[in-house]
Amino acid sequence: MYKNFDEIEFDLQRLDLERQIAMEELKGLKQEVKEDLSPYNWLSTAISVVKKYGILYLIKKILK
Repeated sequence: MYKNFDEIEFDLQRLDLERQIAMEELKGLKQEVKEDLSPYNWLSTAISVVKKYGILYLIKKILK
């Protein structure tokens, strides 16, 4: 498969860089999940849902 040690070293360096990139991507995903699960985001989502359905409820009451 390999013809010399330079090819082996090149593949090892490439694989090491791919591993480092994958680790950085995981760190980024971890941060995104952490932010998504923060209480502030939950609260803002809940408020937006309440606003949406509250307005629809008011419109229904007014039109009846």
